Parts: sequence; C-alpha cells; structure tokens
Amino acid sequence: MKKWMVLLLICSIFCLGFSAAAIAGDKKLKAGFVYVGPVGDYGFTHAHDLGRQYAEEKFPWLETIFVESVADADCARIIDRLIQQQKCDVVFTTSFGFMDETINAGTRYPDKLFMHCSGFKRSDNVGTYFGDLYQMYYLNGIMAGALTKTNKIGYVAAFPIPELVRHIDAYALGIKAANPAAKLNVKWIYAWYGPDKAKEAAEALIGEGCDTLAFTEDTPAVIEVGQSHSEKGKQIYTFSHYSPMQPYGVDSVVSGQLMNWGGMYARILEDIYNKTWTNEDVWWLAKEKAAILGGSETDIINPKFVKELKAAMIDTKDFGKISAYDLVVKRYEQMKQGVDVFDPFTGPVSDNKGTLKIKAGERASKDDLLSIMYYVDNVEGSVPN
Repeated sequence: MKKWMVLLLICSIFCLGFSAAAIAGDKKLKAGFVYVGPVGDYGFTHAHDLGRQYAEEKFPWLETIFVESVADADCARIIDRLIQQQKCDVVFTTSFGFMDETINAGTRYPDKLFMHCSGFKRSDNVGTYFGDLYQMYYLNGIMAGALTKTNKIGYVAAFPIPELVRHIDAYALGIKAANPAAKLNVKWIYAWYGPDKAKEAAEALIGEGCDTLAFTEDTPAVIEVGQSHSEKGKQIYTFSHYSPMQPYGVDSVVSGQLMNWGGMYARILEDIYNKTWTNEDVWWLAKEKAAILGGSETDIINPKFVKELKAAMIDTKDFGKISAYDLVVKRYEQMKQGVDVFDPFTGPVSDNKGTLKIKAGERASKDDLLSIMYYVDNVEGSVPN
C-alpha cells in the first residue's frame, strides 16, 4: 500500500474516533431534585444534597439542579417547572409525601423519567429508591437499652408514616434485646424541619423521666437539649440522625445513623445515562454501604461511652453473655453481610396489643416493612391515625 494511502487511512480512523468522542462528549443528562427541607438542615435533605453533589462531581456528562423546602402541595408545580423550564431529563422527588404527584407527573411526561424516594408506587417511567436506616436504629437501641438508668427512653418523631414507624420499632427491638424492662415513649411533632418543636418534645420527654433520646427531625435540636442537660450534670444520652451531629453533643451523643446517598445516586444516574435503567425499587442497607453506624465521621461509637458500654453485659441466644459494645460490633458486621445473616425484624415479634406480627424464625418481607404501622410490644401508646 502506498504511503499516502496509509496516511489517509490513519487520518480517517483518527477523525472518525474524534468525531465519535465529540458526540459522546456532547451527550448530557440533566437531573432535577425536589427537596422537602432546606439543604442546610444538617439532616435528611443535607444528606441527599451531598449525594447529588457526589454524582455531579463524578460524571462530566451530568448537570443537576435542585429546589429546596418544597411542601407536598407544591410538588406538582415544582416538577412542572423542572421539566418545562429547566428541561430536566429525570426528576428525583425526595419525600414520602411527594409520591402521588410523582406518579401523576409520570403520566403527564411519558418521555421523562422519575425516581421517588421512600415510596412504593411505580409505573413504566417512575421508579422508587431508598437507603433505609432501620438496621442502624436497632444498633442504637441496643446501646440505649444498655445505658438507660431510668428504663424510660424517648423518641422525637416527625410524621407517622411507615418509614418512621419502622425505625421506631427497630430502635425498640434493639432496646428490648439489651434491656427487656425498658420502655420507649414517642412524641410526634408533625414537622421534618422543626427545631423549636423538637426541643420542646425533647424537654417534655426528659421531664417525664426519659434519660435517652433518639429522633427523626432534620436538625441537631434534640442533641443540643441533651448536651445542655449533660453539661449541667444530668446525663442525657442521645443518638445522631442522618448527619455527623456529635460535635453538637460531645457529652451526649453516643452514636447514631448516617446515610450515604452518593453511591445510590451515581448508580441510578449511570443506568439512566447508559439506557439500562429499569423502574425497579432500589433498596440499599448496610450491605450496600448506604446505612452507616456512627454519630461522627470517624467513630461508630463516641469514645466517651465505650467503657460504659463494655461494662454493660447482655445475655444473648447467639453469643451467650456479651457486652453491649461487643454485641453492637458483631451485629453491625452481620448486617454488612446482608439481611439473611441477621435482621432485626425476625420473629417472634408482637405488637403492643398482644398480636403476633412476625412468627418465630420468620423474617418480615420488604413489603411488610414498607407498610408497617404498628408499635412493637415495648413501645408505649398507639401509632396516630
């Protein structure tokens, strides 16, 4: 072959490759995020936004936009804006209360994709996803049951939906594993972001004798209450929620639960970009490194409370007599292996009305967990309608 023909062939291959690369480089995906709270809440929305940022930094082809502090009633209007004005290809709606409007949007925009967080309704172009923390709440419950001196443990809760009831029950099951005499008391504040309401509820629980508090509210308000009492000589144990809140309660925070949404968002968006997306339910737990134990970025348990937890001995079926600290570590390692190795919702489990809900040796299905609306037998009161 003549030299000029070889050069022409090489040039052609190079140009074709460059052209293909240019086309691939021009392919973009725009994702919109609808948040129920402010990105600075240091809780649920803050964690989602860290996940969004992680995905955007990871993929050069990805552009994202978000709208924060969206009420349920405004969800449809915000979705319309993201699709019509912002030209998003996919919209993530990050609150249980956005579920129906996300399904409706899927009908209005059949050529777009939608992902709803924490819901159970799907359609051809609407999927669901969630990183669940119930395993971490169980581990926190073990510590709460081991540490309480009054056998009264409190929980400040946002809204009575299956997600929160699931977390409350898991926390209670952990408490029972460590201390069958302890009872859990719940106060509902009907706000995801309500620091004043959360503080008021925390103070009320302490006033009723609770010396240990967990919560679902997207600020460190409950922890600040616990820290304040602890500094004054009345030890209140608290557990961080969603973000590393230990700096707000160095003398109060024992541990907590952290959520990493980054890997999940990256996986979903990459599937969409590569046209391999399906409307499956993405459900990530400790095994997928979504749910993480700890109240800080470095310690699964605050060093201040390690000695006390190591001194608290628990009788267990699986490990014999073991310290609360070691039981938490062992159960955490089991959870990282998967729910088939250990799951908190393994029977026998009864509600606080005396009805057997999960038979001995059986494990609650994901559908059961997604719809759970009863208190287990060491929780006081009833789930609000």
